Amino acid sequence: MIAIGEASRQSGVGIETIRYYEREGIVPKPQRAPNNRRLYSAHDVGRLRFLRRCRDLGFPLADAVALLALSESSDEDCRSVKEIAELHISEVRSRIDDLTRLETALKELTVNCDSGNVSCPLLSRLRTT
Repeated sequence: MIAIGEASRQSGVGIETIRYYEREGIVPKPQRAPNNRRLYSAHDVGRLRFLRRCRDLGFPLADAVALLALSESSDEDCRSVKEIAELHISEVRSRIDDLTRLETALKELTVNCDSGNVSCPLLSRLRTT
């Protein structure tokens, strides 16, 4: 059993995030030592690491929690996991499209910028749109 700081280090999840997950019921509250400090098992750290990996992949917290529940289920439901992942892929693609449009718009705005210009075309455009 380890303290919260070590659980944070091993899982890569910040201490405040761990506390938040506990408050919100995302992970069970850990055992307590006689001095009332939280004590985490290897299984607890594994849960935190799982959530961190999901979040690193951009899954919303609700989806990460659903995936965690599916991973701990006695009969892992691969179809449900795939549905969650495919929906996330669709959302990622949509964000990529949005960012590509944003990049194009910024390039169009900056193409006319010349060093030494008294009146910046980008700032002028931003004022009028």
